[in-house]
Order: sequence, then C-alpha cells, then structure tokens
Amino acid sequence: MYFKTFEERNNAESNFDGKAKETVKYTEMINRRRTNNFTYVSSCVKYMIFTLNFVFWLFGGLLIGVGLYAFVDKWQATGSVRVENVYDVILNISLVMVIAGGVVFVVSFAGCVGALRENTCLLKFYSLCLLVFFLLEMGVAIVGFVFPHTLQSLLEESFTEKIIQTYREDPDLQNFIDFGQQEFKCCGLSQAGYMDWGKNEYFNCSSPSVEHCGVPFSCCINATDISSGLVNIMCGYKDKVLTLPVSEASKKVWTSGCIEIVRNWAERNLYTIAGIALGLVGIPELDFRPPTVTLLIPQPTGRWPAIVREARMRKQM
Repeated sequence: MYFKTFEERNNAESNFDGKAKETVKYTEMINRRRTNNFTYVSSCVKYMIFTLNFVFWLFGGLLIGVGLYAFVDKWQATGSVRVENVYDVILNISLVMVIAGGVVFVVSFAGCVGALRENTCLLKFYSLCLLVFFLLEMGVAIVGFVFPHTLQSLLEESFTEKIIQTYREDPDLQNFIDFGQQEFKCCGLSQAGYMDWGKNEYFNCSSPSVEHCGVPFSCCINATDISSGLVNIMCGYKDKVLTLPVSEASKKVWTSGCIEIVRNWAERNLYTIAGIALGLVGIPELDFRPPTVTLLIPQPTGRWPAIVREARMRKQM
C-alpha cells in the first residue's frame, strides 16, 4: 500500500497495532471463558445472590398463583369483575397480588439468571430495578416522615369513601378490612372513625337494611362470645352505634380511624420497618451494584456474543 506522507504511514501502523491488541484481548477472554469453572466474580457473592433471588422468584410465582386463583374464583362467583379505574385495581386484592407477584417474579428471575450466567444485560436490569425500588421506598419514607399529616389527609380523601362504599361488593376487600380493623383495633378510615360507615348504603341510617345505623362486626370491642367462642356478627348493628355519641359508642366499638392508628403504629416501629425495607432492597443493591459486578465482566457473556465478536475480528483482520 502506498502512503503519501510519513504521517499517514504512522497512523496506519498505529491503527493496525490497536486492532491487533484488541484481537489479542478478545481472544484471551474467549479462551478464558472456555476454561472450566472460570468466573469473573466471587462465587460466594454469585451464589448468595442467586439463592436469595431464587427464594423471591418462588415467592413471586406463589403470589401470582394465589392471585389468579382468587381472581378466577371471584369471577365465577360474581359473574364479572369491575376494573374501570385505578381505584378498582388498587382495591382489588387479587389483582394487586398478581401485579406484585409478576414484578417480583421478573426482577428475581433476572437476578437469578444474571448472577448464574454472569450476564451483564440482566445484571444491569436487575440492579436498575433494585435502585428504582430503593428510591421509591426512600421517597415514601421521606414524605411520610416530613409530611405525616399531609400524607394521612391525602389517603383519607382518596380512599375512605371508595373503600367504605365497596365494602359489601368485594368479599376479598371485606375480609381485608375486617382483618385490619380487628388487628389494629380501629373502625373506619378517616379521623371521623366509626362514623365513616354511615357512607355505606347498608349501614347508613336511611337504609331499610337490618344493618342500618350499624358498623361491621370487626369494629366491636368484644366481637367474640366468651361462652361459645363464636363471632357475634350482629354486635355491630344491634345497638345502632351510629346514633350514639363517641363517649357511648366507645364502650361498644372502636371509634378511631384505621389510617391514624396505622400511622401511629408505623411511628412506634419505624426502625423495624426501615430495617426490613433496607434488608429486602438495600443489601442486594449494595452487593450487586454495577461497579462491583457488571464492570468486572468486560463483555456480555455467552456462546452467541463470543461467536459474533470472533467473526467480526476475523473480518477486520
């Protein structure tokens, strides 16, 4: 080949040397990958993350299965499932389980396969998802800590009326509310407390229902009969507690709203909740952040990427 100037010749030699070095580098990497038991990262870290994500992968699959079973069972029992807006999705326990399980299933699957195969694409996706989850948790925690009353008011305004009105329409939501009211010893959602149930068409005092001026049995202080051990489902409406003042109603039912009770409970157990949240998301994010894993793997691994790179190098030579 003829070069017009000495500078062109030097540039050509430099480009050739650079391609030769790159060829040697990739050839060495491919040969190392073909060696048995070769790994770019610590086996301890790799299999620890694999095991952790495998457990979450099984848990995500379990959530999907239970959620689908509940959704189909509800569909067969009622003939239809209403999903018209975002509130219908949030308040549908089976759909929430399916969505949450799907997210956990996909992310943990990426973590399992990415850690086992040392695939940088899956590892970056996994690390990015953990980072997003971590930032969302931190955002909610900061808002809840700095603006607790604002967050409480927002939840009360957004969900109180919708949840109270659909109490009898969705069996899963009804069981969830009853469980929450019994465990946290509360009644209703907002600061109005037990009076929230006046917004339900069955408990409203103008209703012809036998439950008018009453509340769900889960609001009762003594819902379980001591002698028989059975739950008295009539305890919430036999005394017509919605017509009683707080001083009288507090002797029969819990009068405080559940959102305020849950907020107080979260404040008392703040360190425990924060520790669990950081353990679920923060520790895997620190262990598998890109500088510690993905940057140790110089190129995407696997047989097909290696073949493509080798073909390109031969073409360049």
